[in-house]
Amino acid sequence: MQLSAEQLRAFDEQGYVFFPDCFSEEEIALLRVEAENILKLDRQEVWREKTGAPRTAFAAHTFSEVFGLLARHPRLVEPLRQLFGEEVYVHQFKLNAKAAFEGDVWQWHQDYGTWQRDDGMPDARAMNIAVFLDEVMPINGPLLLIPKSHKQGVFAAGHDTLTTSYPLWTLDKETVTRLAADAEDADGVGIVAPTGKSGSVLMFHGNLVHASPPNITPYPRKIVYLTLCACSNHITKFTRPEFIAHRDFTPIEPAADDALLEYARAHRVAAE
Repeated sequence: MQLSAEQLRAFDEQGYVFFPDCFSEEEIALLRVEAENILKLDRQEVWREKTGAPRTAFAAHTFSEVFGLLARHPRLVEPLRQLFGEEVYVHQFKLNAKAAFEGDVWQWHQDYGTWQRDDGMPDARAMNIAVFLDEVMPINGPLLLIPKSHKQGVFAAGHDTLTTSYPLWTLDKETVTRLAADAEDADGVGIVAPTGKSGSVLMFHGNLVHASPPNITPYPRKIVYLTLCACSNHITKFTRPEFIAHRDFTPIEPAADDALLEYARAHRVAAE
C-alpha cells in the first residue's frame, strides 16, 4: 500500500492519516480472537490496570504467529518505507485494551518524546500505525489528536509514574490548551477523535500530541499499535526492557498481503 499525493499532503499538514476498512472482517476476526487470548495471559509483557483489567500487551508479535504476521504486513510496512525512504524495523508492538467500564486514561503525550528520552532515538523517524480491532466510537475511549502539533518539535514533559499503571512522559495543561487553540477549526475545536469500524487504520507522526479518555461504557476498545522506525535511526540507549523497546534492528521482510487470510482459513476453528 502506497500513500497518494493527497494523503502525503494531509499527513504533512495535519500529522495523521486515517484509512477506513484497511483490513477485512475475516482478518480482524482472527486478530481479535488472538488478542483476547493474549490479554488473559500471565506474562511480564501483559500490563494491567490498577483494577486488574488488561491495559497493554507488549511484544505480542514475538510470541504470537498471528501478530507476527501483522507486524510484517505490507499494508502497514510499505507506507512507512515510503515516508522514510529506507527499510524499517519494529521498535515497539503494543496491544492496548480499553476494557468495558475499566479502561483507564492515557494522558496527553508525544510518543517520540518517550523514545528520545528513554531509548535514545536520534530523530522522529519512527511512528505508530494503529489497527482498530474493535469499533472505536466517540464514547468508548477513542484516541484524541491535536492536529498540526507535530510541527513544533518535542515539548517539555514530566514523568508521571503515579496516575496509571504505566509510566508516561506527559504534557502540562497549559501546553495542551495552547496547542488545541492553535489547531482550532471553523467550529472552534482543536482536537479530533478518529473513529471507525474494526479494520480501520490510523497512522500518526511520532511528535503528534495525543491522549485517550477512560472507557466507562459497556463497549470494549482494543487497538494494536505497531511502531516502526527507520533502520538508520535505531535506538542507542537500552534502559527499558527489550520487550518494550526492541534491540533487533533487522529490516522487516514484509509478509504476503493475504498472509492473515491464509492463516485464518487454515485455522478456521480458532477464528470463529
